[in-house]
Amino acid sequence: MEEDTVETPEEQLAKQQRKEKKDMQAKIQSMKNAVPKNDKKKRKQLTEDISKLEADLSQKHEEEIRQLNTNDTQVEEVLNGVETMKMEAEEQDDVNQPRLTKAQKRRDKKAAQEKERESRIAEAEVENLQGVRHQEGLMLAQKLAQQQLQIKEISSDGHCMYRAVEDQLARRSKAGLIMSVKELRSSTAEHMRGHADDFLPFLTNSNTGDMYTTDEFEKYCSEVEHTAAWGGQLELRALTQVLHLPIEVIQANASTIKIGEEFDSESITLVYMRHAFGLGEHYNSVERLKEPANAEDS
Repeated sequence: MEEDTVETPEEQLAKQQRKEKKDMQAKIQSMKNAVPKNDKKKRKQLTEDISKLEADLSQKHEEEIRQLNTNDTQVEEVLNGVETMKMEAEEQDDVNQPRLTKAQKRRDKKAAQEKERESRIAEAEVENLQGVRHQEGLMLAQKLAQQQLQIKEISSDGHCMYRAVEDQLARRSKAGLIMSVKELRSSTAEHMRGHADDFLPFLTNSNTGDMYTTDEFEKYCSEVEHTAAWGGQLELRALTQVLHLPIEVIQANASTIKIGEEFDSESITLVYMRHAFGLGEHYNSVERLKEPANAEDS
């Protein structure tokens, strides 16, 4: 009887990425089929959306490979370090065994445990400084500082995009622009239902690759309105029409996305983070850059 073959993490990742590429190609083909060839405006938008899909997937795959390689190296280093510490501790015990009291052994054991704990903390701090989340934060801070802005943290509860828009609206002085998360979700869903032709070409069944049916689209809109479903570029496009305001989304490793540029008003500015909180994608708001707390007037 043949033994089951166990795939390595590298093989599992390669298999997953091949499937994601295949699924994306099916989605792109469906998107192309859904847009009339003589509609230049929609074809232009389609080209931009496809380019973003391909770039996002490519970046995701590169990051997954880099993270896998990093994890393998870190695991090997940790294992080697732990093994070395054990050998040193055993050698020390052999040398001092005849002269050590039980109390001294307990103190030595406690000291060794404390040393190991400090080593793990140091490794974690180094990993965080070199990690993608930290690097992403640094890049965003630099980009925002050029506009005299900084990140305004938004809670990661599934409503982050709408909460970020809500925060941006609250910072405006114009009357009538204040809307709650509930109102923003409801208005977004209502606009998408009323303009299905603008959104259906970009929504496909993940299993079949086919464009959403009417029932699937209604379920999608219902989730936008009534659940904590995560919002993305489609919902932002709907929000620009609802609010009659342009929206710009600043990213660390890509150009700023601008939606609703047909509206001649001050943009709502959001920050898109791919690695926030260890949960993956997340939106934050922005605020004016604050002076350091210890800054003194000269």
